[in-house]
Amino acid sequence: MAVTDMDKGGNTMKKLLLGAVLLALSIVIPIPTMAAVDIHIRIPLPPPIVFAAPPQVIVLPETEVYVVPDILEDIFFYDGWWWRPWEGRWYRSRQYSSGWVYYPRVPSFYIIIPPNWRDNFRDHHWGGGAWNHRYINYNDLRRNWRVWHNTRHWEQPQYRQFTHHRDGNPYVTEREKRELNKGRLEGTGHEKHELSKGRPEGIERRDTPAQKNKGREQERPREMERKGNR
Repeated sequence: MAVTDMDKGGNTMKKLLLGAVLLALSIVIPIPTMAAVDIHIRIPLPPPIVFAAPPQVIVLPETEVYVVPDILEDIFFYDGWWWRPWEGRWYRSRQYSSGWVYYPRVPSFYIIIPPNWRDNFRDHHWGGGAWNHRYINYNDLRRNWRVWHNTRHWEQPQYRQFTHHRDGNPYVTEREKRELNKGRLEGTGHEKHELSKGRPEGIERRDTPAQKNKGREQERPREMERKGNR
């Protein structure tokens, strides 16, 4: 059957009408993109560190942060994780040598770490006093770090490895503070006891004006008696 000009015109009108409807719908109801674009920014991971044996660590004074001091890279252990800065980013892992995962911010513990801790480690010095740091085996750390945290292990005098705070003041535990305060109170009580018996030894006696007048009245008869004997 021959296609007439009228049929061709009708098809053209239908196409134009369909296009207009689709355009109107695209304005009222945005059509999703034909293909979703999945953008991933790939963050590079730090290279692995090869250890001949599980690393030994030390605990930094006044913290519960452990560090591997005998390598050039900074590797910390805190709250069950190994932490590592690399190229301006932070990473953490459950293992000390691999499995690093990007961490999007600076970990909270790092704020209290002095930037010169390596110098302090080398010089055995902390806050104006000695730092007698001791190495901790990896297996001991892995088994005990949680218990040490719960019992405040490194604050106990028998395990403390330093003598002064970072600000230079001598380190005094709460127990030692109580003992010092107790000694001061006992000393105050002793002084009060001495005062009840008389003036404490070594303290100059100072008479009141009434006591001075009484002394003068007692001295006058003696002075008159001495003059009469002359």
